[in-house]
Amino acid sequence: MALPKRSGLIPTALCLAMIAFLAIFLLYPIGLTVRGAFAADAATGTGFTLEHVRLIAKDPVLVRGLINAGLIAVCTTALSIIIALPLAVLSARYRFPLQGAFQSAILAPLILPPFVGAIGVRALVGREGMLNTLLGTEFDILGNARFWGVVAVEALHLYPIIYLNATAALANLDPALDESAENLGAGPWRRFFTVTLPLIRPGLFAGATIVLIWSLTDLGTPLMFDYTKVTPVQVFNGLKEVSDSAEPYALTLVLLTSAVLLYVTGKFLFGRKGHAMYAKAARAADTPRLTGLAGFGAAAAFGLVTLTAILPHLGVALTAFAAPGQWYGTILPSSWTLSNMEQALGHPDAFGSIRNSLFLSLGAVFINLFIGLMVGYLIVRTKARGRTLLDSLCMLPLAVPGLVMAFGYVAMTLRWPFEGTLPSWLGFLPEGIVRAPLDDTPFDLEVLGSTPNPFPLLILAYAVRRLPYIVRSAAAGLEQTSGELEEAAVNLGASRTRAVRTVIVPLIMANLIAGSLLVFAFSMLEVSDSLILAQRSQDFPITARIFAFTLRLGDGPYIASAMGVWCMALLGATLVGATSMIGKKMGAIFRV
Repeated sequence: MALPKRSGLIPTALCLAMIAFLAIFLLYPIGLTVRGAFAADAATGTGFTLEHVRLIAKDPVLVRGLINAGLIAVCTTALSIIIALPLAVLSARYRFPLQGAFQSAILAPLILPPFVGAIGVRALVGREGMLNTLLGTEFDILGNARFWGVVAVEALHLYPIIYLNATAALANLDPALDESAENLGAGPWRRFFTVTLPLIRPGLFAGATIVLIWSLTDLGTPLMFDYTKVTPVQVFNGLKEVSDSAEPYALTLVLLTSAVLLYVTGKFLFGRKGHAMYAKAARAADTPRLTGLAGFGAAAAFGLVTLTAILPHLGVALTAFAAPGQWYGTILPSSWTLSNMEQALGHPDAFGSIRNSLFLSLGAVFINLFIGLMVGYLIVRTKARGRTLLDSLCMLPLAVPGLVMAFGYVAMTLRWPFEGTLPSWLGFLPEGIVRAPLDDTPFDLEVLGSTPNPFPLLILAYAVRRLPYIVRSAAAGLEQTSGELEEAAVNLGASRTRAVRTVIVPLIMANLIAGSLLVFAFSMLEVSDSLILAQRSQDFPITARIFAFTLRLGDGPYIASAMGVWCMALLGATLVGATSMIGKKMGAIFRV
């Protein structure tokens, strides 16, 4: 029996407090970026002009960068769908040998950021890499084919997101619909395109949206391929001019607008409400088992995709154990060493970045655990006013480019209360004891100054960017937990807070742990926030340090690869743990 949702002043107040938090640390940074693009005075952010955006449109280099970013996003999304959709159909409709193992291995590409995988790709298919040496060719993916190198690496990293959503959508289909079409004489291809695909289109679009926005604004992979003619890299290179130039703001605004337009266009063309069904998986169909050549073919398809997807990881691993300078023009490294792996943990710079990332990621986890549980409870168990808005705001980070948010946090540090004067809209405050402390920028926090202190912003940036994971995990657990248990505890004299702490939290602990693991792992390997907000060497998180090592001559790329291997081990264990706790519901986390 479903219990009525609670309403009252306290839930509404908590809901408004959470909305205020997200307004400050999510909407405000985005708003500053938009405002900066139209500010006549870039230093103070005042006035209004369209000149900055107009100059972007007139600069052929910047226009080319935007076109390249859009092409990368579209091609990456299309390639990810081509890879993931057939595998999802095979997994949902048939049984075949080693199916369980391949379904677990399908998540393997997520255990390494694509910009780290680019190191392995360079070793495997660079001009003097393994493939050219083996075939005796001179295909130069780092020269003439950088665009397709970026697309391939990103698609091989992101296709599991589409696979997870497509598999979840296929699992909800009533098999009677497909059987009815078959009884009417429709062949398998016609049934797929006229029955199955329209029904799973919303779920497919949900995964494709994440891939599209992620690849449109990806900074790390183009940097690693030295592909500078793309908007994210142009924004990154213009970061040092942000205090006195509006061009970086305008570029970021154009990138954000492009992401929104691509999303809206895709939503209109592909993401409209699917056809209604009388039931979702009303009865279980007899899943046919593929044997013989058919079973071997299905397993081989999964095996081929998985092998191709982990090739960048293999390249990183081989580089990590290769002696510096001993893998050039050979199929395998000519000399091996454990020194790189040791330095990846023992080098002062590497150890410092690991310590920084652990501190920052754990801080983000603690913040998100508190906020995620509260938001999930407000959404599922109460009728608090504003809870629909709160739910939407919590999911917004999935749809807003990480590069835009990171740039917005930089813009925050250039405005009051961190720098500058008291805003005019606070001019009503009385002089003296109330207003004097506020006039003198009460918070000392900067990113681009001589003494930067980016840690508070990095923790908040990590927490806000990964908030959807913990909110969705907590909400899913609460939806599966009967409210009667909580009400029984309250009826026995427990306060509402104690009932939630002692009854509800233990029951949804697996969901909370799974969401926390995802927050921790993806914060440890966050790229955009780390590269933009950490400008000083001693403040570098792991990903910023990996990038710094790749720019160092000699053993730098080898130590960077070794750090990548340690990261793979960490995120691999994390994803296995999260998947074992929430199973097939993993796809719901990666959904806008």
